[in-house]
Amino acid sequence: MSLRTFSWLAVVIGVAVAAVGWFGIAGTLALLVVLACVAAHVAGNAIGTSIRDATDRDMPARSADNIVVPARRPLTLLERGESLGRLVPVSAGVGSLAGGLIGTSCLVVFVGSSVPGAMLGGVSSAVIGGIAGFLTASFIEVVCSAFREAQQAEPRPVSRHPLNG
Repeated sequence: MSLRTFSWLAVVIGVAVAAVGWFGIAGTLALLVVLACVAAHVAGNAIGTSIRDATDRDMPARSADNIVVPARRPLTLLERGESLGRLVPVSAGVGSLAGGLIGTSCLVVFVGSSVPGAMLGGVSSAVIGGIAGFLTASFIEVVCSAFREAQQAEPRPVSRHPLNG
């Protein structure tokens, strides 16, 4: 390594030590994350611009005769934007209730938390339980409706030999 590289290394280490002394370790890590995000954004823009500039702009124009339009199909449940059903809010409520009760009781029994601490922890646990219940019910409902729609869209095999009765 050259003297110039060692000099830059000393500057970087000095700035890092000064940043830790000035902002603390958490502030320095937060600053590094922000700087990494800005660097990734700039790099992504540069890469995207170079890819866009490198593409072939002299492609032959497509005529309307070559465009194939697929046949229309009925909209799916997710495309219609309909409600997922009554299972989702009920599951979110049950999850919220269970999360609040379990969180509060664990805080009181295992940690020996005070009443305000147990109440705050119970509310936090209820929010987490409600989110978990909502996500679980939504996932189950979407998977079930996807299977139902896939079965309805699947062509039924036609019997070639009717049963003689």
